[in-house]
Amino acid sequence: MFDSNFLRENNAKFNWHPMGHPADDLENPPPIFVSSSGVKIKDIEGNEVIDAVGGLWNVNLGYSNQKVKDAIIRQLDTLPYYSTFKGSSNDKVIELSYLLKEFFKPEGMARSFFTSGGSDSVDTALRLARQYHKIKGEANRTKFISVKLGYHGTHFGGASVNGNTRFRESYEPLLPGCYHIPSPHTYQNPFNESDPERLSNLCLGSLENEIQFQGSGTVAAFIMEPIQGAGGLIVPPDGFFKKAREICAKYGVLFISDEVITGFGRSGEWTGSRLWDIKPDMMTVAKGITSGYFPYGATLVSEEIAETFENSSKETGAIGHGYTYTGHPVGAAAGIACLEETKRLKLKDNAKARGKQLYEGLCELSKKFDIIGDVRGGKGLMTGLELVSDQSEKTPVDNKTMAQIHQKIYDSGVNVRIAGHKILMSPPLVISSTEIDHMLYAFSEGLSIA
Repeated sequence: MFDSNFLRENNAKFNWHPMGHPADDLENPPPIFVSSSGVKIKDIEGNEVIDAVGGLWNVNLGYSNQKVKDAIIRQLDTLPYYSTFKGSSNDKVIELSYLLKEFFKPEGMARSFFTSGGSDSVDTALRLARQYHKIKGEANRTKFISVKLGYHGTHFGGASVNGNTRFRESYEPLLPGCYHIPSPHTYQNPFNESDPERLSNLCLGSLENEIQFQGSGTVAAFIMEPIQGAGGLIVPPDGFFKKAREICAKYGVLFISDEVITGFGRSGEWTGSRLWDIKPDMMTVAKGITSGYFPYGATLVSEEIAETFENSSKETGAIGHGYTYTGHPVGAAAGIACLEETKRLKLKDNAKARGKQLYEGLCELSKKFDIIGDVRGGKGLMTGLELVSDQSEKTPVDNKTMAQIHQKIYDSGVNVRIAGHKILMSPPLVISSTEIDHMLYAFSEGLSIA
C-alpha cells in the first residue's frame, strides 16, 4: 500500500485530471480524499468537510447508504457482468427498466436504453433522434438546437450541443449542424433584459426563429437542461421550458430534456420536466440513478418514439448503437436499490426544504457582502453564487481571490466547486438543516476575506 507521502507526490504525475491543466495540477495539488461518511468527506490530512458538491452533482443519497452498497455486493457475488447486446440479457436490467417506466410515467417515458453515464446518455439521445426521423421518412432532419451556457457532457455529440466555449474550442471542428440560442439568464444576456417574462419571450423567439431559419424539416431535436447546471446554475423563468416544448411540437422537432442533474429529486421535484409540467420526447438521466455508487445512466423515450422504432422495418429500426456496459447487472442492481431508497427517503422533499434554506441564507449573505453579484437557485438543492468586484459592471472576481475564498471555505469545513468566478453547490439530498447552517457559516467566513 502506498503511503500518504507517495500519494501527495504523485497525484498528477501519472494521472491527468478532467477539466484542468496538467501543469496546474502538478503545481497546485488538490485535496486527496480517502474516506467518507454521511454527507462528509475526509482528506489525506485528516480534514473532514461537508461535501457541498455532492461528488459531482450525483451523490444524492450521501456516502453511507448501506442498502445500495449491499445490493452491489450481492450482485457481484451472483453475476458481476454480462452483455445485453442482441442475444443476451440479465434479470436486473429487466427489473430496473420496468421500475423506471413506472417512476417516469408522469413524463410519459416508456423505454430505457442504458448507458455508463450522462455523456453516453446524451449521445444516445442525439443518435436516436436522427434515426427516429429517418424511420419517419424525414432523413433531412439532422440538425440540433441547444442553449448557450448549457452543458451536455463531453462526447463529440454532447460537446457539439454544449453552450460553453470552454468545452468546445480545443476540440473543434465538432459535429456539424448544431446551433445555439441565448440562455434565459436574467443576470447576463445579450438583450440586456432583466425582466424574466420579457427575456423569456425574447429567447423563445430566438428558438422559433432558428427553427424557421434552418428549415423546420431539417431540425431533429432541441435539447435543454430544465435548470442549467455547469453553466452557472441558471433557473429559467417560469413558463419558459413549457413554451419551448410547445414550439418544438409545432414544428415536429423532438424535445430532449437533459435530466442528468435534475433527475431523481435534485430540483425539489422528481424531475425537472415534472417541475415545469411538461412531457418531453426523450429524457437523459445518470448521476442520481445510482447516486454515484456505480457509473450508470439511461436515455428514456416516449411511447410514440418507442412504437415508431418497434413497428419499423428491420433495416430502419435496428439500433446500431450501444456500449460494452449497457445494462450492466451490477449497475442495474445499484439502480434498483437507489430508486427504492430515493423514494423511501423522499429525497425531493428534503431537497426542496433544504434548498430553500440554503438559497434564502445566501440571499441574506448577499446583503452583507457586495462581492455577491447574484444568488441563483431556489429550486431544490441546486444553488450558485456569482462573485463580482464591481456590482454595477458585473466585473468577475479575479482567479487569485476566488482561490483564496475557496480555501477559506474549505478550512471552515465545506468543500465547494469553483467555476471561474462562480461557486456552485449541489450537496447530497440527505443533508440536514444543521449542515446547511454550517455551509452558510463557512460561506460567511470565506467571503469575509475578499
